[in-house]
Amino acid sequence: MTVAFRLRPAIREDAEAIRALIRSTKLNPMGVSWQNFVVAVSSDDEIVGIGQLRPHRDGSMELASIAVKKKWRGQGIASSIVEHLIAQHDGPLYLTCASPMESFYIPFRFEKVTDSKQMPPYFRRVWRLFRLLTTVRADGVTLSVMKRD
Repeated sequence: MTVAFRLRPAIREDAEAIRALIRSTKLNPMGVSWQNFVVAVSSDDEIVGIGQLRPHRDGSMELASIAVKKKWRGQGIASSIVEHLIAQHDGPLYLTCASPMESFYIPFRFEKVTDSKQMPPYFRRVWRLFRLLTTVRADGVTLSVMKRD
């Protein structure tokens, strides 16, 4: 079955749906500005996926807030959002993700940054803060910083 969806820039009226999807998927709610988002909408205009390019004060750009509603997952929506956002930005692009998600981003040419000295200041702070606030989880999940040149 082919799923019908299209991507479009977010509009002001999408702001609450974006925040709701971020809450429901337990993503970082900081730095959520609807103007930075692209949304995937179904044929009946339901927002089924989101993603953003988030600029940081240190000049770095982050691929962030990639989320798809549970019943719409596994149908290429997240990949389409990532490809669309990558095409919108020239230059290095960073992201943070739970370590099990690294394999999703590798086909998009993201590589794990293992040396914190190679991270822009924003990502170095987030990575260090995460390490301070979490103990070693039984499942081994850590925060990964990844980069695409």
